[in-house]
Formats: sequence, C-alpha cells, structure tokens
Amino acid sequence: MRVVGLMSGTSMDGIDAALIETDGDEVFWLGPAVTRPYDAATRALLVAAMADARGVNARTDRPGVLGAAEIRITDLHAEAVRALLEPLRLTLSDIDLVGFHGQTVIHRPDARLTVQIGAGERLAKSLGVPVMADFRAADVAAGGEGAPLVPVFHQALARRLALPRPVAVLNVGGVANVTVLDGAVPPIACDTGPGNALIDDFLFARTKVPYDADGRAAARGTVDEAWVGEVLAHPFFSRPAPKSLDRNDFRAFVTGRGGLDGLSLEDGAATLTALTAASVATFAAHLARPPASWIVAGGGARNPTLLAMLTARLGADVRTADAVGWSADALEAHAFGYLAARALKGLPLTFPTTTGVAAPMTGGVLFRPK
Repeated sequence: MRVVGLMSGTSMDGIDAALIETDGDEVFWLGPAVTRPYDAATRALLVAAMADARGVNARTDRPGVLGAAEIRITDLHAEAVRALLEPLRLTLSDIDLVGFHGQTVIHRPDARLTVQIGAGERLAKSLGVPVMADFRAADVAAGGEGAPLVPVFHQALARRLALPRPVAVLNVGGVANVTVLDGAVPPIACDTGPGNALIDDFLFARTKVPYDADGRAAARGTVDEAWVGEVLAHPFFSRPAPKSLDRNDFRAFVTGRGGLDGLSLEDGAATLTALTAASVATFAAHLARPPASWIVAGGGARNPTLLAMLTARLGADVRTADAVGWSADALEAHAFGYLAARALKGLPLTFPTTTGVAAPMTGGVLFRPK
C-alpha cells in the first residue's frame, strides 16, 4: 500500500509530508519527504488557536479562531501532499491512503480530552483520496494517554537494526517522547518532558526568532544546574510510564520557578536545552535496563548542542535517525502513513505499555472522498 503520512507537530513550525510503502505490519520503503514551513501569519494563527483551545470542553468545540485555523491547516496539508508528489511524477491516483494527524491544540487525557484540528472530510474531498485521521481520540476515550502513538512504527523499523539493545527512539519536537525496544518485551513508551517548546518560546520572547538554530545560543551559554534540578522536582518526572504531556504543561511551572528572567539569552537557552536532556536521562534512570543505543529524531536531531548534552547525560551511544537510514525530519510523517495503514486494517495502534490503555486497540477515523 502506498501511503502519504502527514505531520504538524507541537513545535508548530510546518508540515512534513512523507511517502511510505507498508502493509501496516512491515515497512517496505521509506520514501521521499517534503517540509512546508508555516509562514508567520499561519504560525500566529496557530498560537492564537492554542490560546483559544483552553476553552474547549468537547472534541467538537471550535471557539475563537480554532475553526479558521482548522480550515487553514487542512488546505495547507493538501498543498503539502501535492508538493510531495509533483517532483516524483506521481499523481493523486497513485496514492492509496493519506494519514492526517492534524495539529494538536489541547491534550488532557486526565479529562479524556484530546483535540487535533484538521478536517479529514475536507482533505479527502480536496485530494480525492481516502484519509485516515483522528488517531488519538479512541485511546483517550478508553482511558489511555493517547500518546505516544508511534512506538509500534519504531518497533517495525528497529527489527532491521544491528545496534546494542535496548534501543531507544527519542523524538524531540515541542514535547519529547521515547520508545524503548528490548527484544520480545513489549515496547515501553511515554513523553519524557519538554522538548523544543520551552526553548522556542524563550527565544521568541527574547528575539522574535522562533527557535535556536543549530543550538548556537545554547552552545555559548552556561547551564544553571540548580534551576534544572528544581524543575525536575515536578511530580511528572517521578511518575512511571506511560504518561503524556500537553505542549504548554510546563510553561506555568517553569515561569513560577523564576530565574530565567535574570539569565542572559545564551544562559537561558543553555539551561532549557539542559532541561530537555536531563528529563530524558531522568526517564532512563527509572528503567530496569537503560538503553545502550539512542536514536534521535525530530527538530532536536538538528541541534548539536542538545545531542552533546544527551550524550553526556545518558552515557550511551546517541545518533540521529539519519545515521541509521531513517529520516530525522520526516520520521513522524512516515509514522502516520504507517499508522493509517494499520488503522485501515483494524490493527492495534496503542498498547498498555505505550499509552496505558487497558488492552491493545486500533483507532482513527476514515474519510472517503465524496
């Protein structure tokens, strides 16, 4: 089955579209990918939508600008699919299915609520291709965390890797999440803590630049280890997996710790980058067998300062997804193509050891073009 996977992550920097061939069990080919960055106006719309999402009480609520943002990103996802296919000389009729994650605007599994804006029916009509969307809702409704969803994909990919076990696949987007794979033992997965979101927000507040390119600001700074230790005292870090986060869960807590306002741009960036690395190391310390190999994907894989901090704090081999033949930038887009194929076949997407759901279960909602 030839599937296009789509991902707009918690960093809200753009859309990744990736081609994959899979039967929902095996991965036969990780195809090309394209990234379509959001322009400033779209990013501002999404920031406003995130703020308006605080008033959401049901999955269908669209207060404030959420409705406009949903239409906007749906149409941009359609453009991303076309931008992927055109240079490959493929047409929409060559695609069997599209996996459409949408944009998470609120994630509150404790209230059995998760909302990813994105109109699956509109996208299917625009493309003339079946669209699988709304991947998280069924798991959350059944009492699961609804995240992370990608461990079953990581497991399929890692079967072919000759790396020392256990292997951990770490995705560092706005939130960081990990999958730990150790032979026949079911994967362990969870969100580990803040990823890029706090760093991005700090840089934007100080400079109006949306992220720390190549970790350059952090590389020039000095880490306030005492501040990092204070944040790691948050109860989230002592909770066992599975567990998940909303992008903004730590914003108020970090602000309440103070300290950052008194740091320079460089020291603040270094300290927040260290927090991301330290939260991953804190998770690893709770495992019976800490991973011997780490594979890093997402925006964090493009941050040499973060990679160096991870290596120092984990004391293990750390490499990027690109280094093992995957795509660091498009891994989650590939994942949602794979998950779409699994959902179409009714295969499980989530498991007790990955989201805490009581039993393995499938998910997703299929929209056929009309």
